[in-house]
Amino acid sequence: MFRMWGKIWKDNRLKQDTTICISDYSLSRTQMVFQALEDICYQLDLGQPIWLETNIRDFKRHDKARFSQDNFVESIDFDYLEIQVIEE
Repeated sequence: MFRMWGKIWKDNRLKQDTTICISDYSLSRTQMVFQALEDICYQLDLGQPIWLETNIRDFKRHDKARFSQDNFVESIDFDYLEIQVIEE
């Protein structure tokens, strides 16, 4: 089972989080990541963030990425959204 943890941070405090589980193994890993991010944003009532080169590089290295105001089109009231793969 593929699981991803989404966390909203503000002032170095965890404000809100959710975990998404995907068990559809007909999807590729990349499709699972995008589907999980979409589900996280839906549950946390956020717009979809834009992947920048730094996000892609961090995600490839650590299975973790942070999305700040630069990644969102609309204004956000938190410091960043962090996603992390916790199980594959």
